[in-house]
Amino acid sequence: MTRRAYLAVAGVAALIAAGLIGASLVSAKADSKPASPHSSTEAASILAGIPQHGNVLGRQNAPVTLVEFADLQCPYCATWSNTAFPQIVRDYVRPGKVRIVFAGVAFLGPDSERGLRFAFAAGNQGKLWDTTHMLYAQQGAENSGWLSDNVLRELGTTIPGLDAERALRESSTVDRQLAEARGLADRAGVRGTPSFAAGPTNGKLVPVAVSSLDANALRPTLDSYLAG
Repeated sequence: MTRRAYLAVAGVAALIAAGLIGASLVSAKADSKPASPHSSTEAASILAGIPQHGNVLGRQNAPVTLVEFADLQCPYCATWSNTAFPQIVRDYVRPGKVRIVFAGVAFLGPDSERGLRFAFAAGNQGKLWDTTHMLYAQQGAENSGWLSDNVLRELGTTIPGLDAERALRESSTVDRQLAEARGLADRAGVRGTPSFAAGPTNGKLVPVAVSSLDANALRPTLDSYLAG
């Protein structure tokens, strides 16, 4: 996680810790079946040409920041990736209006942490968002071993510019990034995913109360910050 991105997300932690964010929208263990995520090809096309800096997607000087708390095994995070994320990227990130910060957490077990370690390492190569959304496309049953090193190695053949072996070897930098993310989630009191917060870039970030996983749940908040 870059220092600038971490400071931005840290502003969210103070707000959440103060009780301004309630429970996450849904639990990843809810019974209803989520929509299936985009294919790897579709995910790659969504992100093509958009700058990535560590865990940040979009222009660093975009006027508004959206923070996403997510677990790579969470089926509802995959649903958000499928239904809302492409539209948010198209309408807000690609035009340079909004940047998105990925605040990854590993609530659901060892496969979650394995995926996050690889995602943060890929972020050090500018490929975190390609990695996370391709993993959502391949998401399997919780802690079934679906997120193996072989699956991660295969990403190196599908994501241009990603050195999967290098990502698998990274340890000290990723350890720090994971510790920062875990500490942020603990201080924030986040207990489920996905959860969101937004605000002016380098300014005060506040929780976004959403009642659905489509883009329209976030548009009013993003539009209000852009108009302000």
